[in-house]
Amino acid sequence: MTERLDWIDPSVREWECTVLWSDPEAGIVLDRSAFYPGGGGQPPDHGVLLWEGVQTRIVDTRKGDEQYLIPAPGDPVPKAGTTVRGAIDDARRSSLMRTHSGLHILCGTVFRDFGALVTGGNMQPGEARMDFNLPEVPVGFKQALEDAVNAEIVADRKIVARVLPRAEALEIPTLVRTQDALPPLDHPEIRVIDIVGLDVQADGGTHVASTAQVGRVEVVKVESKGRQNRRVRIRIAD
Repeated sequence: MTERLDWIDPSVREWECTVLWSDPEAGIVLDRSAFYPGGGGQPPDHGVLLWEGVQTRIVDTRKGDEQYLIPAPGDPVPKAGTTVRGAIDDARRSSLMRTHSGLHILCGTVFRDFGALVTGGNMQPGEARMDFNLPEVPVGFKQALEDAVNAEIVADRKIVARVLPRAEALEIPTLVRTQDALPPLDHPEIRVIDIVGLDVQADGGTHVASTAQVGRVEVVKVESKGRQNRRVRIRIAD
């Protein structure tokens, strides 16, 4: 299994590693990798592998029995056993970390203030949307929500990632904030993201170290998506 450096330290942007397996079409498997493979609404990282004076651009990741890094079409692919240096696209990753943490602040705030569960979500660098089971929208909801989210950002709450034994994690009452969803049943451990004092839930993505690092969140739009669902679109303001 590829060692997940993105879980150990999401600030890692460059590292040395060894190619375990490669194929120009199926992808590249490393012994250790900081590339986030995508999932939970967060897109995969982009970056490069540097080896023997050659550069291989990484434009996607395919998850299967291993984490397969997908090279740009036409780029050379290092053979198994090659020592390479991996490098993440810092601007993209950093923006996605801020965006993902911003969504967790949004989720925790909506649950705390309105008791609504998440029904869907997605993100790109600097912007995102999250859907909530919220049949009634109070007057002034959009501005009140933006103010509440940014109050949590200003509070500079710590954001801590922990990997817990499954039984211990399942004792957390707020572990799953997504309606009709459960953590993978075949995993003996569950990774938990804790925005201290606001939100604790299962999550495999990358995050900043505190809410203040997110920057200001703008609630761009609130839309109706059926009788029960409301879609909240946000943007991270630099």
